[in-house]
Amino acid sequence: MNVIYPLAVPKGRRLCCEVCEAPAERVCRACTVTYYCGVIHQRADWGSIHEKICQLLIPLRTSMPFYNSEEERQHGLQQLQQRQKHLIEFCYTVAQKYLFEGKHEDAVPAALHSLRFRMNVHGLSSVELVPAYLLLAEASLGLGRIVQAEEYLSQAKWTVLKSTECSYATHSLLHRNLGLLYMAKENYEEARYHLANDIYFASCAFGTEHIRTSGGYFHLANIFFGLKKLDLADTLYTKVSEIWNNYLNDHYQVLSQARIQQIDLLGKRFETDTGLDEAQEAEAIQILTSILNIRESTSDKAPQKTVFVLKILVMLYHQMMNSSKAQEYATRAFNLAKEQQLSVQEQNAVQDLLNLISAEEAHPVT
Repeated sequence: MNVIYPLAVPKGRRLCCEVCEAPAERVCRACTVTYYCGVIHQRADWGSIHEKICQLLIPLRTSMPFYNSEEERQHGLQQLQQRQKHLIEFCYTVAQKYLFEGKHEDAVPAALHSLRFRMNVHGLSSVELVPAYLLLAEASLGLGRIVQAEEYLSQAKWTVLKSTECSYATHSLLHRNLGLLYMAKENYEEARYHLANDIYFASCAFGTEHIRTSGGYFHLANIFFGLKKLDLADTLYTKVSEIWNNYLNDHYQVLSQARIQQIDLLGKRFETDTGLDEAQEAEAIQILTSILNIRESTSDKAPQKTVFVLKILVMLYHQMMNSSKAQEYATRAFNLAKEQQLSVQEQNAVQDLLNLISAEEAHPVT
């Protein structure tokens, strides 16, 4: 049974819903340490994150065993804290991935888990809570809950103001989400101000040409595109495309070198990867496909820019080991290059990329 019997709950103990913190009426049968107000929130949490971390919660939410020495007890506490830190990052990455995929409802439970684990590890006023507040704010914006998003952003902003140890990266995330808030409220002047600050702080943390900075350029480009300032938007979309192109090409060169070394020394199969976590891969797909849609709407004016984005998507999906998608985008790039009668050099470059994908698919390294 999933139902909680009130008489079975110890006196003075209040069981709260994992999603909304209302009085709980149900319990997860698999872990028996997670509670819900009803079926709807139980299903939402399960589909979002609970299925992935159900068994990991048991040692975190049950009493610690008796230890024979202080040394053993300290070791047990360290292990407990390491588990919580692992879940902080895991839940954060899962929530980020949902947001980049446009699954805002699914992102909420995962972000709430990340926030609660952060509170347990770092305390209630730590700047480490800010990334989770920002996830919840972005999810609220995606769901059209502007007031709720403002509450989360106010909490994040206040936490940053109180802190003397806030990183450039956290400042960048805060300004990016404030920019998104003002975009949703159609206050584009304030949105531009915050996105400019996002780019500044991200550049301080990672560099002006880093993929972590590209998101600020992308959102700023969207504002200019919406305001019909197409030259400014085009410049920023090109910059974002170039940043991702350079990253994927550089990473491919590193992988190619690693492939040579593995063949020479180990003789094992080489597996391609992007060097990104799942959330970053989802962000790359979201940004590049959005730019592609804009480029395709104006491909008759600048077809080479559309081909350029298609080639970047080929490299991305190839390194993600999604050969069907890589092949699809490579074919589209080749056909467009021929239809628009681009230079022979451009057509040959796309043909070489198509041949590379086909060859590696047909003859994997062993």
